[in-house]
Amino acid sequence: MSQTFDVVVIGGGPGGYIAAIRAAQLGFKVACIDEWKNAAGGPAPGGTCSNVGCIPSKALLQSSEHFDHANHHFADHGITATNVKIDIAKMIGRKDTVVKQNNDGILYLFKKNKISFFHGRGSFAKAVEAGYEIQVTGAKEELLTARQIIVATGSNARALPGTPFDEETVLSNDGALRLGAVPKKMVLIGSGVIGLEMGSVWRRLGSDVTILEGLPTFLGAVDEQIAKEAKKAFDKQGLKIELGVKVGEIKTTKKGVNVAYTNAKGEAQSLDADKLIVSIGRVPNTIGLNAEAVGLQLDERGAIVVDAECRTNLKGVWAVGDVVRGPMLAHKAEEEGVAVAERIAGQHGHVNFNTIPWVIYTSPEIAWVGETEQQLKARGAAYKAGTFPFLANGRARALGDTTGMVKFLADAVTDEILGVHIVGPQASELIAEAVVAMEFKASAEDIARICHAHPSLSEATKEAALAVDKRTLNF
Repeated sequence: MSQTFDVVVIGGGPGGYIAAIRAAQLGFKVACIDEWKNAAGGPAPGGTCSNVGCIPSKALLQSSEHFDHANHHFADHGITATNVKIDIAKMIGRKDTVVKQNNDGILYLFKKNKISFFHGRGSFAKAVEAGYEIQVTGAKEELLTARQIIVATGSNARALPGTPFDEETVLSNDGALRLGAVPKKMVLIGSGVIGLEMGSVWRRLGSDVTILEGLPTFLGAVDEQIAKEAKKAFDKQGLKIELGVKVGEIKTTKKGVNVAYTNAKGEAQSLDADKLIVSIGRVPNTIGLNAEAVGLQLDERGAIVVDAECRTNLKGVWAVGDVVRGPMLAHKAEEEGVAVAERIAGQHGHVNFNTIPWVIYTSPEIAWVGETEQQLKARGAAYKAGTFPFLANGRARALGDTTGMVKFLADAVTDEILGVHIVGPQASELIAEAVVAMEFKASAEDIARICHAHPSLSEATKEAALAVDKRTLNF
């Protein structure tokens, strides 16, 4: 017998569980379906982000950064650390604990908000007078009915054609997060967020890491000046990045993997490695959703087709996050989830794609919001630019991390902030001020006139805003 709800959410990742919570807050009877399992087979809501993405990768980045500091930077502070070792099993265990805390936290939030949670795969069964029947396939079969359905099934790692993931030698982000030992040599294909973050983790721990990137430019989506600064830092660290390559045959061997490729000069090359991580993007996860049963429209990529407000072609069916158009970012999914819940309630949920921040959690961190300088040039915009290096920031000097800069781009006439780009310490935290400023249509002058605590890294933000008008005070 079918259980009836006002809203059923398929997927318990950032977009799904947040949508469920907001819908419950608005007074709806809500169910959320999620199939992620932990090692014991129990529920593990949180999607890719909590289980094999954002959260576990940051745990490993933090552990590897501590190890790197102990080996290479403690001496600068007068701290002697000799024979420093890393226990990989314990590091992975800590990461797993952090993941479980997140999973359990989401289950608690479901209980707190009186959301019915179903552990299994959700799929469309058929359209009915009361809305849609959703089949739950898991340890226990369930049939749910609701007039409003929110699909938040996320995405999967894209594999190279002819080279499937075995998660032992050829790894996706999943396998890269649970290696049991430090590989002597590692090759990564793709220099995007996952490639750089995972490459950084295992390089710090002692692996010889080479990243192969097909594009001729490094981090093409990032402001060019910021990307060049980041590349210099990674080169100095020993992270080998080859651009403009064409990957050829990949063979797994008894010892690992061999990657044949052509470099930017057209020369045939070959690399042997213990592990290969493939990070060439992600694809929408609509497999098993049974979209055809109700006529839910998908595009050529397998993504669910939605309008600007996340409505699908079916009345009462919405979709958010990685499974629809737009950047595949957890916080974008969350904002869409909130907006859809509010639209169902007759409110005016809103997501501003122009102020979604982007972050790469390497060292140095890279963060940005708004347009890049190359984008402004491409559209013929009249703009002003201002930069300020962390080298001239007192707090950065005290931290012993002066790599990078803050860059402001503002309209040449109105002074409205068009983009802010940061490479350096705590960029992921500093970018929030820029997001708030842009949401309120602030000018560079507004930030330049605001008092920032001294000494703090945020002073570099103020100084970069001052630099737009060529009046920095400390550089």
